Amino acid sequence: MSETAPSVRPRPDTVAVEEPLEVRVGGVALTTTMRTPGDDFDLALGWLLSERAIDRAEDVAAMMHCTDVDASGSPTFNVVDVTLAPGVELSDGVSARHDYTSSACGICGSESIEAVMHADTPDLRASGGDVRVDPEVLCGLVDTMRAHQHGFDRTGGVHAAALFTTDGELLCVREDVGRHNAVDKLVGWAAREGRDLRAGHVLVVSGRAGFELVQKCVLAGIPVMAAVSAPTSLAVELARRAGLTLVGFLRPPRFTVYEGAERLGLA
Repeated sequence: MSETAPSVRPRPDTVAVEEPLEVRVGGVALTTTMRTPGDDFDLALGWLLSERAIDRAEDVAAMMHCTDVDASGSPTFNVVDVTLAPGVELSDGVSARHDYTSSACGICGSESIEAVMHADTPDLRASGGDVRVDPEVLCGLVDTMRAHQHGFDRTGGVHAAALFTTDGELLCVREDVGRHNAVDKLVGWAAREGRDLRAGHVLVVSGRAGFELVQKCVLAGIPVMAAVSAPTSLAVELARRAGLTLVGFLRPPRFTVYEGAERLGLA
């Protein structure tokens, strides 16, 4: 039996852009994350809210790109400087911390459920107790999100996060090499739009439901989260304690409910 020689066809390829973004408040660096450029102001605002450095979008007076230059003298636009509103200060402990977050995504910020479940954490059982999502509607959200993953179509190298109403209306899709960044971009967008995420919204993510994504969902007050892939044990535990409806393996016509089946009419 003869072996077939491999076919070699050189061709150009498109890869996902990954560059650092430093978030500064009043000129002081707080964090650097590896991200896909674009929607940087949403990312900065979403990160500040997710880390509970600020309480609301109105705490920010202005944001601007600092035009730092690279070795060639070209502007990088890899720094966002945030100016807080008069009288607003960062939460205790945030200003003294300087984080580095890779696009690989580990636990961002809080490292345990106890660190997340403070008294001011949204009570999703109370705020999202009346939220209901039809299972057939839920099954259709993945295809809708997928149709808007233009960066993934070009590169195959970025994650997506999408925000829907409970009746399946797509509100926003964000993509990034870091799945946590994609969620922060959504949270920042919603905050700028003045949207109350507790009032009947669903977050869908293209990968797994890790602790850090469930953490961001809970702190944003979103009552329902669905992931294309699996959740982790710590993510399920956090969802249970926070009253979040958590769905994994959302691959129509099937999905797995890990917590909060009552919002889907399944309990």
